[in-house]
Amino acid sequence: MSDLIKLSLADIQKGLKAKKFSASEVTSAYLNEIDASNPKLNAYVSIENEQALSMAKASDEKLAKGTGGALEGVPLGIKDLFATKGSHTQAGSHILDGFKPEYESFITNNLWQDGAVMLGKLNMDEFAMGSSNETSYYGAVINPHRASGSNKDLVPGGSSGGSAAAVSAFLCAGATATDTGGSIRQPAAFTGTVGIKPTYGRCSRWGVVAFASSLDQAGPITRTVEDSALMLSSMAGFDKLDSTSVDLAVPDFAAAIERGVKGLRIGVPKEYRMDGMPDEIEKLWQQGLAWLKDEGAIIKDISLPHTKYALPAYYIVAPAEASSNLARYDGVKYGLRVNGDSIDEMYENTRAKGFGAEVQRRVLIGTYVLSAGYYDAYYVKAQKVRTLIKRDFETVFNDGIDAILTPATPSAAFGVNDQEMKADPVKMYLNDIFTVTVNMAGLPAIAVPAGKDKAGLPLGLQLIGKPFDEETLFAAGRVIERSAGLDFTPKKWW
Repeated sequence: MSDLIKLSLADIQKGLKAKKFSASEVTSAYLNEIDASNPKLNAYVSIENEQALSMAKASDEKLAKGTGGALEGVPLGIKDLFATKGSHTQAGSHILDGFKPEYESFITNNLWQDGAVMLGKLNMDEFAMGSSNETSYYGAVINPHRASGSNKDLVPGGSSGGSAAAVSAFLCAGATATDTGGSIRQPAAFTGTVGIKPTYGRCSRWGVVAFASSLDQAGPITRTVEDSALMLSSMAGFDKLDSTSVDLAVPDFAAAIERGVKGLRIGVPKEYRMDGMPDEIEKLWQQGLAWLKDEGAIIKDISLPHTKYALPAYYIVAPAEASSNLARYDGVKYGLRVNGDSIDEMYENTRAKGFGAEVQRRVLIGTYVLSAGYYDAYYVKAQKVRTLIKRDFETVFNDGIDAILTPATPSAAFGVNDQEMKADPVKMYLNDIFTVTVNMAGLPAIAVPAGKDKAGLPLGLQLIGKPFDEETLFAAGRVIERSAGLDFTPKKWW
């Protein structure tokens, strides 16, 4: 393994500016590592060798002239949900076979404007529907981490499992990801990486394949809090093509990471203490609170009474919006087409063959809750619950709480092809128990690796912030990262 790929994103930036190495050298080092490791990890569904080297060469020319952008020459992986002009964009689905858009998403365009290099497209749960990255048409992604003394393959979490695995295994310096109910934070926690879901509206959704439009939000997965701040600064921004994009200046997030937590009031919600939660999760939670308190934060018990309704409400709202968004995939204009004797039969055949089982399940649920006679009973009621969840957070923040600390996941990573999870989809959905409230309320939240379970697997803590106050999350996340002081590099087995 080249020493270049072990550098943080921030150190790559500094090294390139100091001319210690070239963008072409860093990009080649990552491409070599991808070639060696991807057959086992399955993190990338498309590797763009020629494009990456061409972009790196262009970066070297800019760096030589002193005109490089904020991320000039930094090699990134891009989740397969982001439209990238002329290259593989299939959302992990068979139904988008062969689709190569003629346009670039707002976020990836921002990254290229800042000089970043695209290594390729990253694997993901189909249409971002999943918590384990096992629903992808391209097969499961394998977590680079393994339990001590075991050779059992573990999931990297989902839906951004390819992004998290690639960052953890040094197959890119950072990766784009998306979060609809925890799809950045849960995989980050499972792989010992940092993942932030920004406030809804901070990052444009234009050019990102839609799952649930009122919940989806893009963000980065990186190896450090500083890298996360640097990458989000390039990804964020107002976009007139996205009606939900908020016209706010993008702060210098990296400038906030070392400001500390002295005087901050950190809330601890009693509703996040679940029955049957492993002792090591509770212990880590208490440890995180102790670290923040030692740095001058004030710890306060709080109540978010409608938390218990978040998961059922989420699994009405998200499938309903998915049912609407996925209606466009019919085999007529692009992607897969399976012919039939009539246009109706062609629709049926294409969707039956093109959508996987989990996507079909959610489309069916979503269509049902939106249908006549059930719309008021399910969808309208879920939206009312959503308003109550949002009001819970508003009440707490209005009472002077600056951020909230919770576990990121109810356990460490579980095994690939786990039969209990396969037999009962609800067990899989429970992986998002700590994360979905944030999407329902449109708030920012960051998952930071903070400890390990008894088998040596990464565990993460989640910080939830006020709307558009990602800076406080970066500052508090940096305190946890520094206090934990652990190395989350996976022991190489692949």
